Amino acid sequence: MKIEKQLQQVLQASRKLNLVENETISRVLLKLADEAERQTDFILSENKKDLERMDPQDSKYDRLKLTVDRIKGIASDMRNVAGLESPVGKILKKTMRPNGLKISKVTVPFGVIGIIYEARPNVTFDVFALCLKSGNACVLKGGSDAIYSNQAIVSIIQDVLIKSDIDENTVALLPAGREETNEMLKAHGYIDLIIPRGSQGLINYVRENATIPVIETGAGICHTYFDEFGDAEKGTEIIFNAKTRRPSVCNALDCLVIHESRLADLPDFGKKLSESSVVIYADEKSYEVLKDTYPRELLFPATEESFGTEFLSLKMSVKTVASFEEAVGQINKKSSKHSEAIITENGERIENFRKMIDASSVYSNVSTAFTDGAQFGLGAEIGISTQKLHARGPMALEELTSYKWIIEGEGQVRPE
Repeated sequence: MKIEKQLQQVLQASRKLNLVENETISRVLLKLADEAERQTDFILSENKKDLERMDPQDSKYDRLKLTVDRIKGIASDMRNVAGLESPVGKILKKTMRPNGLKISKVTVPFGVIGIIYEARPNVTFDVFALCLKSGNACVLKGGSDAIYSNQAIVSIIQDVLIKSDIDENTVALLPAGREETNEMLKAHGYIDLIIPRGSQGLINYVRENATIPVIETGAGICHTYFDEFGDAEKGTEIIFNAKTRRPSVCNALDCLVIHESRLADLPDFGKKLSESSVVIYADEKSYEVLKDTYPRELLFPATEESFGTEFLSLKMSVKTVASFEEAVGQINKKSSKHSEAIITENGERIENFRKMIDASSVYSNVSTAFTDGAQFGLGAEIGISTQKLHARGPMALEELTSYKWIIEGEGQVRPE
């Protein structure tokens, strides 16, 4: 195994990390936040090398790009994480057995967490901060698109660790090759958990090839249903924000589902969307409504592939339905179980939507753009889990722990 020595070093670092106090960890994160801002020029110069190798029209370009403001935001998130309560060492349950045994269920770190991600160098900072705060070492496998950015960031992190008398192997960045990925997915005894962040293709590959536990995150095929009882003014702003705020991220709107009785509102929704040059793939009924008002170069007839697609760009589809039940059926059929929303003033519809939609985050009269660890008050996130075992939705500190049973006795032995 090419990466075995590196993984051995991370494993040893993870065991030493168990003895580091939470106050020390918080100080390290505060130092790292300061250092990230101090070295903004260096980070941006390395990020520029990556950007120069990517087509600006590529949907991943915005994810790859770092700016002064984005680095400030990253530093702010790390300071928030530093100030959060440690999730480690919490007593979840405590009992005294009749034979005198004291039994406690206590939260503990996983140990070593492996993250495989694509062109998002901000993830390097976010993942490290959350892993360190939860007592975990981390093995990072970024994509080749962000190799210069990731190397620069990890070098800054390791320098702060060394100066704080913490093993620099608490974080490791693996080479960007496919062989290293495959070795990582089968690294029994070294990595306790794999979390992929990126396209559906990446997530599928990790799930199908890993022989160690995986938590699926990232892919978001997000719908917003505009109900027959929806408020058009709210709808205009919510739909626009969900689609255009950051179209390249996983919580962006991909498909507007609209009740046929409200098709007359579609041109008003479209007017605002056209100002941001949003391409619309409309089904037959919505196309007829939009064809005379929406720019021709931005409007196309939808195909079956238009629904159930994560566009990650200024593109979206429109699906017309005849009933609330049809809307729910369409969303559940095409959803990636990430974030789904309803716009309606009918309280019963909201309640039924919450109960019937199978997704990690379900919204009413709110933009799906809020699916984010920081927005949920978690400090930051390591990813959005779209599965149901262990963790669901934004994963932050608590989701990066397991637990163990602690049993205290005074010489008891179990009878035959």
